[in-house]
Amino acid sequence: MDEFLKAAIDEARRGLAEGGIPIGSVLVVDGAIVGRGRNRRIQKQSPVLHAEMDCLENAGRLPARILRRATLYSTLSPCHMCSGAILLYEIPRVVVGENVNFKGPQEYVRDNGVDVEVVNDPECIRMMKKFIDENPDLWNEDIGELDAET
Repeated sequence: MDEFLKAAIDEARRGLAEGGIPIGSVLVVDGAIVGRGRNRRIQKQSPVLHAEMDCLENAGRLPARILRRATLYSTLSPCHMCSGAILLYEIPRVVVGENVNFKGPQEYVRDNGVDVEVVNDPECIRMMKKFIDENPDLWNEDIGELDAET
C-alpha cells in the first residue's frame, strides 16, 4: 500500500478512536507530508471540519506555488466543499482511498484539470461501511442529508 494513503488511513483511525467519523487526509509535496487531518466535525462541533479541510488547515499558509505541486490523499471521495478547496488552491492531484460508500463530484474536479486517482482500498471501504451502518444519523449529518424530523 502507498505510504501516503496509509498515513491518511492512520488519520481516519485516529478520528474514529476520538469518537469521530473515520475519514483521513494528508497533503504531500515533493514526497513529504506537509499536512495531516481527519474529519473532526463531531469532536470540534464544527460544520466544516472534514478531513481535507482539517488537513489544509494543519498544513498552514502555503504559497500557491507549493500547493500547485501537491497531492491530496483522502480515504474517501471528497465532497463538494472539499472539492471546492482543491479547485480553489489548484491542487493538481487527488488520490481517493475509496468512492464505493460515497462519491463526491470527482468528474467535475477532473473536468477542471485535477488528476483524480481512485484506489478503492479494501480497508477504506470496510472502515467507512462499518461506520455508516452503525451511525447512519451522524453520516447523514456529515454529508448534508436531511434527517427524518426535518
